[in-house]
Amino acid sequence: MRIIKSLVSAGAIVLALTLPAAAQTELKIGWTTSDGETDPYAIAAREFISALEKNAPGQFTGAYFPNRQLGDEREMLEGLGFGTLDVAVITNAVIANIEPAFQLNDMPFLYGNEAQAHEVLDGEIGQELLGRLDDNGIVGLAFAEGGFRHMINNVRPVTTPADVGGVKYRVMQNPVFVGMFQSLGGNAVPMAWGEVYTAVQQGTIDGLEIPIAVIKSNNYAEVAKYLSLTRHTYSALGILISKRTFDRLSPELQEAVRISAKEAVVAQRAAVASNNENIVASLRADGMEVNDVADPAEFRSLVKPVYEQFRDSIGGDLLDAALAQVK
Repeated sequence: MRIIKSLVSAGAIVLALTLPAAAQTELKIGWTTSDGETDPYAIAAREFISALEKNAPGQFTGAYFPNRQLGDEREMLEGLGFGTLDVAVITNAVIANIEPAFQLNDMPFLYGNEAQAHEVLDGEIGQELLGRLDDNGIVGLAFAEGGFRHMINNVRPVTTPADVGGVKYRVMQNPVFVGMFQSLGGNAVPMAWGEVYTAVQQGTIDGLEIPIAVIKSNNYAEVAKYLSLTRHTYSALGILISKRTFDRLSPELQEAVRISAKEAVVAQRAAVASNNENIVASLRADGMEVNDVADPAEFRSLVKPVYEQFRDSIGGDLLDAALAQVK
């Protein structure tokens, strides 16, 4: 590992020394969640710009737009395609709306742990997915870590699938999440992120499913009582750049962008992992009731039809390859 890090660092130094002088490029980078220190989207955005400043000194500056300043994730994806937005950190499930193969990452209980997810996303399957965004005017750079998603609500703790039954959960505007919660007996309510906090606060919905760091950084302990560590879906975050922006760069700067995204992911994943244990303790201190799910086998059994439902849209070969890799 030390040898690999040394080679990467040496490569970055050589790259920085050989980059041609050019006018500084400002990259507008957006995401929908907060700009909190533990927010995984914010960490990914800032680590990417930091790596760029190291690998291409004097070539780039970052202009940060958190908290939906540039719209919801669908709107930011459109901005990337049109070239009106340079870079964004986008939830995998939303990317799947323009490239259905990304539904693979949202299959319930696909990944048993973070290491499995990293192996798939950093390997051939992940690169295949990112490459498919070219036709949408977007260059997929890397997958950062949102963390496993868990259920929070104001009705009851979730320890068995029966506890999901009848509860109104906000889900992302993505058919995989609708299908998953329906298979568990829940009432799935698709809703844009910007509407969710108020909807929980007012009781329009009972809860939602969300990574731990996002619960904390967006103050959901103030409006939701129960946190159940269901680990039902691994949340991958795409670090994406507009193809129009990317194509205006020299080959050397394009390489700096790609290297920087990969370095950012390494740093971001480490930060998210380091933060998670402390965040759970903090959420307890904030008044949330936290419980583990002792046996996920019953959950896995009930969501099997979701795999068949989306097999064709993902691509049977791609799904089978992922299942074989995580088996």
